[in-house]
Amino acid sequence: MTGGLVKGMAIKGAALLESLRLARPRISLRLPNGIAGWAESELSEEIKRGWRGASSHLDASNASLVACIREETEAYNRNNVTRTAAYMEIYRSFPELHWALLAHLVSRNGGWNMTDLQGAWLPKLLKHKDRATLFGMLESCNALIFRDAYPQLRLYGESRRAGRSRFALLPAFGVSAFMRPFWERFWIERDPTVLTVALIVNEQHVIERRVVQDPAYKDTVLASPAFKGMRALQLQQVIVPLGGVRCARSVTRQSGTARGDGLNGRAEVEDTALAGRVLESFANVDERIAFGKSLYAMLFAYPKVLGGALAFAETVGHTGSRADYWPDRFTALEGQGKRHEGETLGEYGRASAWYSPKLADAWPDRPLGSVSEGDWLTDLNVLKHFRSLRAPIVFVMTHEHAFGERKLQAAALALESLKQRAARS
Repeated sequence: MTGGLVKGMAIKGAALLESLRLARPRISLRLPNGIAGWAESELSEEIKRGWRGASSHLDASNASLVACIREETEAYNRNNVTRTAAYMEIYRSFPELHWALLAHLVSRNGGWNMTDLQGAWLPKLLKHKDRATLFGMLESCNALIFRDAYPQLRLYGESRRAGRSRFALLPAFGVSAFMRPFWERFWIERDPTVLTVALIVNEQHVIERRVVQDPAYKDTVLASPAFKGMRALQLQQVIVPLGGVRCARSVTRQSGTARGDGLNGRAEVEDTALAGRVLESFANVDERIAFGKSLYAMLFAYPKVLGGALAFAETVGHTGSRADYWPDRFTALEGQGKRHEGETLGEYGRASAWYSPKLADAWPDRPLGSVSEGDWLTDLNVLKHFRSLRAPIVFVMTHEHAFGERKLQAAALALESLKQRAARS
């Protein structure tokens, strides 16, 4: 216990030092004064009018554009890999759309969480039925956000092409009335911070209504021992690999009197550094929004983090395998991720890399299908999220992420050992 406490403190200390190094220089990222009051004035009228569900401006040319964007949205919404790529294409075309890059990076994490369910360790802890249900929830969240957000991003592109606002068409895609004032303001002022926070608030309420509060998930997945157990292992991490930024990996060494103790051992290999945060409660919409704002501030307030994230995103294609960012620790090749006899929890290397499949090898495509209509916007309490925006102080996750993966491994091996003992007895 003492050794674990010391190691935990060393991990936190290393994270703080690395975070302080990457946090310089820092860009001021603030929400303008009075933005909540402005939004209250704009949205009060929207609530009075109610959700229309369809645009009143669908002449022949608009109908054609709407049909084209819908078709494109469904095509890219095939699976997590295609969605993730679509977000990045939008950001390349319009880098002022900060949310598109944030969505790309978070979507990568969604894919990694999906493939973990078929990887080296979770199949030892969870039955296939439970893993399939968890995948269904992750996939639904990923797909619902894309179906709602991608048409908004495309309408901005069409507005740029036409030289005039096309946001009157937002209701034709079922987008909440909450978003139109923010898009119209962005069209005039080009302030990416206000728009990004609005999109974070909107998308989290989209999945709150259709997934988190859906009894099919709320009373089964979110309340299940499997989901709560994953929270205890702190697997609700969102990590951002930083291309070109390395973090020394420490390994345990036992040779005569030369013995390392994890973080204080001899650094033999360097990992791609990881920035990120841990979400404590997925079931709480306010916490998810605060979490999204923190990730956004981390990404765009710290140029070194943004530069590293872009370097990774531009050079490493998304497959869903964790080998995308740590190829020495993970392998996408089934059969090469087996634990070798005598392997200990602290040992890594290509010979004992953990199996992390590509999404295409883990799960078949699952069409989203129809979703319930209706606007989530019923009151203005959500405007509390526009009061502040703070970048996190500690955000380097490299060692914490590795430690979390080792905890998962330890739990899987412990359960496997118990089953073997029970079988022998």
